[in-house]
Amino acid sequence: MAVLGGSAYAWTELNGWSGGLASSDVIRGGVSAPDGAVDVLLVGNDARTDAQGNPLPEEVLRELRTTAESGNLTDTMILMRIPNGGERASAVSFPRDTRVRLGHGYGEHLLTEAYNTERVATLRQLEQDGVADPGERERQARTAGQKFLVETIEELSGVTVDHYAEVNLLGFYEITKAVDGVEVCLNEPVDDHEYSGAVFDAGPQTISGGDALSFVRQRHGLLRGDLDRVVRQQVFLSGLANKILSAGTLTDPVKLTELMGALRKSVTLDAGWDVVDFAQRMRGIAGGDIEFQTIPVELVGEPGREEVHADETEVREFVADLLLSPQERAVRQQAERAPEEQPASTSAEPSGDSPSRVAVSVYNASGVTGLAASVLDELAGEGFRTGATGNASRSSSSSVRVAAGEEDAGAQVADALGGLTVRTSGAVEPGTVEVYLGTGYDGPGIRNFAGSRRIRLDGPHPVRAQAPEQPITAGGVPCVN
Repeated sequence: MAVLGGSAYAWTELNGWSGGLASSDVIRGGVSAPDGAVDVLLVGNDARTDAQGNPLPEEVLRELRTTAESGNLTDTMILMRIPNGGERASAVSFPRDTRVRLGHGYGEHLLTEAYNTERVATLRQLEQDGVADPGERERQARTAGQKFLVETIEELSGVTVDHYAEVNLLGFYEITKAVDGVEVCLNEPVDDHEYSGAVFDAGPQTISGGDALSFVRQRHGLLRGDLDRVVRQQVFLSGLANKILSAGTLTDPVKLTELMGALRKSVTLDAGWDVVDFAQRMRGIAGGDIEFQTIPVELVGEPGREEVHADETEVREFVADLLLSPQERAVRQQAERAPEEQPASTSAEPSGDSPSRVAVSVYNASGVTGLAASVLDELAGEGFRTGATGNASRSSSSSVRVAAGEEDAGAQVADALGGLTVRTSGAVEPGTVEVYLGTGYDGPGIRNFAGSRRIRLDGPHPVRAQAPEQPITAGGVPCVN
């Protein structure tokens, strides 16, 4: 909705479009956060129906690369937090396989099952109560499932959801077609034709329709399973926002009409949502001002059979911090470091060999996404000044590079990272140090990186957390697993 601020034609279309949307009485109503933030729960449901609950025909299911079996699981759950003023937004994903304790006496389930667990229970109760119309039973059961999912996310996150938006498989398919596809990038080629139908080359590519669905639904064959799928969803949604903002969609009557038509057929909003008013409040948000993150979780168990666990207290603290600016968040994280991880005091003038005089940049040549940022964070904890992170050509060896005559500074960094080789290079600026991490790197930062995406594995073959080097925003196209 926020991307409609740039076109008078778009506003005219929005006013006519919002009246034709499917709605559901899901939210209690009113912006509830004490700080004035608006919290929107975005849900992707794999239901094999349209927004009105009508079953999809067989030919459409084939296009979607699925069947009529299963469905009514929430594969995507993203809480978008918009601070008062609407100048930016933060979106946090809740992995579908996170184990949670559901209310209503259901016990422990996967988060993806919350919606359908309540839906099925409500269907049974409505049948016992004598509600004869199957369509009416399904409508009431879907609403109950949506409400229960909202309650579950609220309990886990500690916020009160103000608005609810749900899109199904058909809607996702048609939206991506309406915008002529979305650009994504993969680190490696994938072939998951047996499950999701995802077959892609490595590198940047534009996908839509069935390919887009396969891209965001694949989890088999990915190193971190559902957690890598979450990152896929984030980069795709960021790319979609960027496409709408930059490709002339809002000023092209044909494209905009197709987009609005796709939304009308496939999106369900809470009944009390004034879409036009909400979009007006969000007009200041640009694509790069939507940052995607993931709640802190742990993977526990044997590789391939891991369970996704989340600590409720930690999740609530993390979600609350989303309202902080990036600068405020960095200050908070620094203040929360354990005493032994704090940089040495700099109240006095540092000595000539003080780490605080050395500015370090870290470049990832390992192919393990997220490693450079993690290692740089470790160096910051040792008192080194931080420079840039980035990717480099794949290499098996790791090294520290400095300008000629500055080997002592390089040795400090090399020692902090477990004894890497120090080399001199004319390409390195004097007063700086460059670290290149190869595929064999096993020093500090390799076991505990990816920011909030915290991973712990029991078993002989630990899976390393992998996440983008920088937070995902709608302003770029990072390569992912």
